[in-house]
Amino acid sequence: MINQIIIEALNNYAGMFQKHGKACPKTGKETLWISELLGGARLSDIKYNHDLLVAKASSKSGLCVACKGSKFLCGKTRCPIIVRVNQLVKALPLIKGEDLDGASPPSVFVGRIGYPYVYAGPMVPPVHVDTSLYDTPELWFGKPIDEIVGFRSMLIRGKHRVHVQKFEESGKIVEKTRELALAVRPVDVELTFKKKPRGFVFVDDYVQPFGPSAPIRRLRVGSVRWDSHVEKAFEDTDLKAANAVLELYEKGVFVTRIQRAFSVGAFGLKNKRRFVPTRWSITAVDSIISKALIEKIKGFPEIGEYRVYESRYLDNQFEVLMVPSAWSYEAMEAWYPGTVWNPKGKSVVMYSDWEGYNGRTTYAEIGGCYYAARLAVCEQLVKEQRQAAVIVLRETRPGYIMPVGVWQVRENVRNAVKQKPLTFSTLREALNHVATQLQIPLQHWIARSTLLRNMLYQKRISDYIQTST
Repeated sequence: MINQIIIEALNNYAGMFQKHGKACPKTGKETLWISELLGGARLSDIKYNHDLLVAKASSKSGLCVACKGSKFLCGKTRCPIIVRVNQLVKALPLIKGEDLDGASPPSVFVGRIGYPYVYAGPMVPPVHVDTSLYDTPELWFGKPIDEIVGFRSMLIRGKHRVHVQKFEESGKIVEKTRELALAVRPVDVELTFKKKPRGFVFVDDYVQPFGPSAPIRRLRVGSVRWDSHVEKAFEDTDLKAANAVLELYEKGVFVTRIQRAFSVGAFGLKNKRRFVPTRWSITAVDSIISKALIEKIKGFPEIGEYRVYESRYLDNQFEVLMVPSAWSYEAMEAWYPGTVWNPKGKSVVMYSDWEGYNGRTTYAEIGGCYYAARLAVCEQLVKEQRQAAVIVLRETRPGYIMPVGVWQVRENVRNAVKQKPLTFSTLREALNHVATQLQIPLQHWIARSTLLRNMLYQKRISDYIQTST
C-alpha cells in the first residue's frame, strides 16, 4: 500500500512525496531526498497514510525547496525537518488507530491559541516503560538534540477545548488531566481519540518539538500517586498561587513539576484558579521564584572579585559575568544567521534586557530565557549568601538547529555556576577572557549592553574618594 508524506512550503510550493522512485506531480521531478536523508528508513514499510504526517517549511524565499535538506542554505548545520521527521516516523507506527495506551511521564500540555478558550490534555507515549525522563528537563542536560527530539516525539498529545476560568465545568477529561499533572511518577493512561493522531513538523523555529496530536473522545487514568507537597498546596484553597510556588520550591520540588501543576490551575485561592498555557506557566514560575530570591540576595555582602562562569551545550555558549556590586542583572543573546530566532538574517542579531537594584516593571523582550537564566544565577548567589551584578551572555551558533525549550537556558546557566569560576582583579581582565570564548567581538556586546557601558564608562562616587585619598 503506497504511503505518502506531505511537504508544504509557504512560498506556494506544494508537492506530494510519494513512494521512492515516483515523480512529484507538480514539478515532474523525482523527489527522493526525504527518504535518502532519513537514515535509510524505507517509507513504504511505515504504516501510516498521507493524512498523518505534515511538514511545513516557512521559507518565503524558497530556500527549503531549493535545499531539500542537503545543502544547508539556511545556515544551519543540519536540517531540522529531517531531524524531526526521522523521529516522527519512528513514533507513528506505534499508534494503532484511534486508541492509545501508555505510561505518561506524567505530562500535560495547555495551549495558548484562542485564549481564553484553549486546548488542554495529557501527553502520552505509546509505550509502557519508565517514561519519567520524557518530561523532566532537569535531567536532560548533556543529552544530544536527537535523543531529546526522539523521546519528545513519542509524546502523543490529546486535546480538549476548555475555558481557562471555567475548567470545573469542562467534565471528566479536564479533571483527569489535572489529576495526571500532579502525579509524582509515570501513570498508565488510556486515550480514545476522535480521529487518528496527526504529526506536524512546522519548521518556523517557534514551535517546540512534540509528537502527533488529536482531539480526545475518552480519557482513562490509572492509579495516581500525587506528590505530597503538591497535593497539600492543591488542597489549600486559601493559599495564594505565588506563595504555593515558593513553598514547593523551598521543599525541593523540581521547578518543572511546579510549572506543570501551575499550568492546570492547581494553586491559588479557590475562586481564582485557572488553567495557564504551558508556555506562560514556565515563565511565571521562573519569575516568581527568582524575584523572591533577589530579595534575599539584596541583604547579602557583595562578592570580592570579578568572576566568569562558563557552559556550552547544544551549540549555545554561555558566559556568566559576576561583578562586585549591588544587585543588578542583564541577559544578552546573539543569534547567528540560520539559528532559531534569526532564520533569514544575513548577519548576527543581538538582544538584551536588564534590571537595576529595584527590578523591572515590564515583561522582558527576550522572553522566558531572561527569567530562566535569572533563576539560575540567583540560586547560586543565595547558596553563597553573596550579592553581585550579573551579566549573562549567550552566543547561539548554527548547531542549535531547533528550539528545545527555555529549560536549556536555565540548565546551561545552572551548569555554568556549578563550576569553579575564573576570578579576576579587574573588569577589563574578566572581559578580555570572555572575549576569547565568544566569536562575536567584545565591542559589539559592550555596545548592546546597558550594565557593561555603565560599569566601564560611568564614574562612581567611590572612584573620586579613592582618588582624593
